[in-house]
Amino acid sequence: MIQLQKSGAYLINQKTLISDDQDAAAIMKQQTGVSISREEALKNTIAYSILEAHNTSNNMDKLKIKFDKLTSHDITFVGIIQTARASGLEKFPVPYVLTNCHNSLCAVGGTINEDDHMYGLTCAKKYGGVYVPPHQAVIHQYAREMLAGCGRMILGSDSHTRYGALGTMAMGEGGPELVKQLLNQTYDINMPSIVAVYMTGEPKRGVGPQDVALAIIGAVFANGFVKNKVMEFVGPGVETLSADFRIGIDVMTTETTCLSSIWQTDEEIQKFYEIHGRKEEYTALQPGQIAYYDSVIEVDLSEIKPMIAMPFHPSNVYTIDEVNQNLKDILSEVEKKALVSLDHAVDYSLMDKIRNGKLYVEQGIIAGCAGGGFENITAAADILRGSFIGADEFSLSVYPASTPIYMELLKNGCAADLLATGAVMKTAFCGPCFGAGDTPANNAFSIRHTTRNFPNREGSKLQNGQISSVALMDARSIAATAANKGYLTSAEDFEGSYRNYSYHYDATIYENRVFDSKGVADNSVEVQFGPNIKDWPAMCELTEHMVLKVVSEIHDPVTTTDELIPSGETSSYRSNPLGLAEFTLSRKDPLYVGRAKEVAACERAREEGNNPLEILPEIATVFSTIQTAYPEITFDNTGIGSTIFAKKPGDGSAREQAASCQKVLGGWANIAVEYATKRYRSNLINWGMLPFLIQDGKLPFENLDYIFIPNIRKAVEESWNEMKAFAVKHNTLIEFSLSLAELTNEERQIILDGCLINYNRA
Repeated sequence: MIQLQKSGAYLINQKTLISDDQDAAAIMKQQTGVSISREEALKNTIAYSILEAHNTSNNMDKLKIKFDKLTSHDITFVGIIQTARASGLEKFPVPYVLTNCHNSLCAVGGTINEDDHMYGLTCAKKYGGVYVPPHQAVIHQYAREMLAGCGRMILGSDSHTRYGALGTMAMGEGGPELVKQLLNQTYDINMPSIVAVYMTGEPKRGVGPQDVALAIIGAVFANGFVKNKVMEFVGPGVETLSADFRIGIDVMTTETTCLSSIWQTDEEIQKFYEIHGRKEEYTALQPGQIAYYDSVIEVDLSEIKPMIAMPFHPSNVYTIDEVNQNLKDILSEVEKKALVSLDHAVDYSLMDKIRNGKLYVEQGIIAGCAGGGFENITAAADILRGSFIGADEFSLSVYPASTPIYMELLKNGCAADLLATGAVMKTAFCGPCFGAGDTPANNAFSIRHTTRNFPNREGSKLQNGQISSVALMDARSIAATAANKGYLTSAEDFEGSYRNYSYHYDATIYENRVFDSKGVADNSVEVQFGPNIKDWPAMCELTEHMVLKVVSEIHDPVTTTDELIPSGETSSYRSNPLGLAEFTLSRKDPLYVGRAKEVAACERAREEGNNPLEILPEIATVFSTIQTAYPEITFDNTGIGSTIFAKKPGDGSAREQAASCQKVLGGWANIAVEYATKRYRSNLINWGMLPFLIQDGKLPFENLDYIFIPNIRKAVEESWNEMKAFAVKHNTLIEFSLSLAELTNEERQIILDGCLINYNRA
């Protein structure tokens, strides 16, 4: 089904793979008449050509990328624009689309959601952007329909910014990276490795894009096979897939932890652009005659079966047949894994879902950028037509990803067919993907064609003793389960026929409702603020030396951004840095905020020239212990901040709030064995926080200990590979080492200045 090849490989004539450990030169010569070096063949990948076209550094090892277009949604755009405004923004230099698909329901916090929407509309007018009102489209579907173009690059402040199937290399990053683009700065990365996803065969009947995506995620997530790399989809299997099918696989590449994705394009993608009235955006993209890839994922589409990702991660995958055939064993295994994810905070059981020897689920959801596509929903309608979901616990909600898709479902009758079954049709909204909609009952089990199934992503609250869980599945098997009234069923069991629907795109709704400045800024427009929209608090530059208090210690194998700052209804406070910060780590470590605020108050007193000991008397012992070895240490040259330790933080969302909330609470660093994603590490840096690394093993400190790092400013300025640090314990200093890994010159200066805002002001 999925085979991983760690060694490099050459792709010949877009069809034949030759492993690097074979006599590649001889085979190349035989098949093409030429033989080229690995370095030259690497330049023949699609990814290399796109990166080269957007690189401004004249050095393909050290890229400085400028993107063609930017996208944000209403959890992120206020903070991004506020940061850019504080740094001197006058006009959006490239097309910037502000969608309103995350906090669209105004269900929490009074007026603050709509206040943020009005902020977005007035900023689009003032600075020359595009504003997509609530319920019109989820961010990624609008980008597919209106922004993508072959050979283009798009940067979005959402982790699932992936338009590779349409020939667009797109990346999801934290908001500060978009701020840099708005200020005509660059996205700075080392040249990433490029991994071929070599597809053969054709999907079986009943297999959908989510099934293929989950199979790939299951094969590559845990081993980090594609971490921070570009996945390039090639091979004869690609041409067997429709545009919608490719899009459905592509959007889930985020869950592999890759940096970005790109696909070869063909007549199928050309037709997509023509349908959407943008045929000029199509260009045929293919690897060169001989292209080299650093490693290979071989996918035989014909061997993939309907899949399910059990709680609580998209990589926790099984075939649906496996689950049904080994139900008790697999549910028991999932329960054991859940003990780690849930920290024993609640009683969690799946065994009570077994009814009559089958797995019963209480809810189905088909939604968002992954599930809300036209073909997914029409396939679900075909499977459900003539059935009904029943009057028991099971419910089914369907969210088309955009109003044009919804309009076509109304016109072709699929919406009526779904409603007749007892399903509910809703407007474009990302809520089910991040815990702001369709929360199941306590202990209920939900199956969803969405992007993630982390704890709390369905809306439950461990701190209140509430827990439900999500499994990811394809829309087709969700529909088959719904037709079976909630009993887990593979779409392979559906014996009826699928209709081949043609998609007719109607742009009228966007033309009549979306505000598009066409890039023209109107400086006379006053930005409309709501009472919850607050400026960022002042942040000081990096001090000569540093004292950190460890205020949370997390030893989970992976810590998601949802655990660092919860998604869901807390995101309503996204435009109020201090208000949102009150929720930091609230589901993982409820004592964190109080501890961090105490340290922050101590540092604030130090910065204002007051006595920090009046705020935190224990600091006296810490400094006196340090001064026995470093007598020059004083409150004048040594900052006092907080830090957390987590083994592998940052999996999941691109929301920079996972870092900024720590910063506004006085966080000056994270200490980790590794960082789950580049985007989380970048968020730390852009908020002036040090992304420390420590070797795995017994830590020299524990929660509530203090850490002293001498000469930290000099270490950053001079790019030290390692630096001395000391755990301050029992009136003694215990020495250990920390490292920062590679930092660009700009990243070092951002940390020295205290944050990206300070850097830009300077």
